[in-house]
Amino acid sequence: MLDRVAPALFVLLWSTGWIVAKYAVVHADPLTFLVVRHSLAAIAFFAVCLVMGAKWPKTKSQFGYAIISGIFLHGLYLSGVWYAIGQGVPAGLSGIIAGLQPLLTALAAPFFISERLRPMQKFGLVLGFAGILIAISPQLLDVFDRGLAGLALPVLINLVAMTSVTYGTLYQKRHLQEGDLFSIATLQFVGALIVTVPLALLLENLRFDWTHEAMFAMAWSVFGISMGAVGLLLYLIRRGQVSRAASLIYLMPPVVAIEAAILFGEPLTLPMIVGTVIVVLGVYLVNRKN
Repeated sequence: MLDRVAPALFVLLWSTGWIVAKYAVVHADPLTFLVVRHSLAAIAFFAVCLVMGAKWPKTKSQFGYAIISGIFLHGLYLSGVWYAIGQGVPAGLSGIIAGLQPLLTALAAPFFISERLRPMQKFGLVLGFAGILIAISPQLLDVFDRGLAGLALPVLINLVAMTSVTYGTLYQKRHLQEGDLFSIATLQFVGALIVTVPLALLLENLRFDWTHEAMFAMAWSVFGISMGAVGLLLYLIRRGQVSRAASLIYLMPPVVAIEAAILFGEPLTLPMIVGTVIVVLGVYLVNRKN
């Protein structure tokens, strides 16, 4: 049952991260918000481990694998994306950069974990990326009309973040195929803190206003995204091809646009609708069984 609903549930939960960010940046510095989020997620997962009697890694190397994967999957990735958006990188451009991840994962998977895709799966990846380009083309054109002066470094940081989550996904598949997912998740958020705490101390004023809105955004970030969505991602990586799991990232920009239309009244454009249909088709081709 979980195998059937996990992909759709992951997309729904993970996509809300963009909505949460829209609220969070008003009430907290981005990296500071992530420090609190990662800390609470680590504590929450640890509590689950105690209740469930989760088994912890038996060797130092297994502990290290979990922490290192967290550095790449959560620490470098989220820090880079949130910092870049905080510096003015438009969501549309950030979405295109995120859309490179499934392609990069498919290219790197044969070398890291000997995973190869069928021709139709490769076509699905290319089709999905084309769908994202179509879906957010109006935003991209607006970005280029206004110019990208001063955004070179934030865009580069966004690209590094995308590369980081790609490597983290492959690293997870290669080194963490066994072990309790709850204990692994706990250690991964400890790894995330190794990155975010120094960066927040170095780059920010540690602003967090603790308003009701900030508390709600934090609660959803911890329980809905860090625990729910991340837990499902780890499950999907373990149960199938990393390229299939990564292809679900293609669905994020269209789903976020639909959520923004419902919550904020933002219009759904014709390119967004057409692009979404193409994206769904591409993801279907990557994930179908035969």
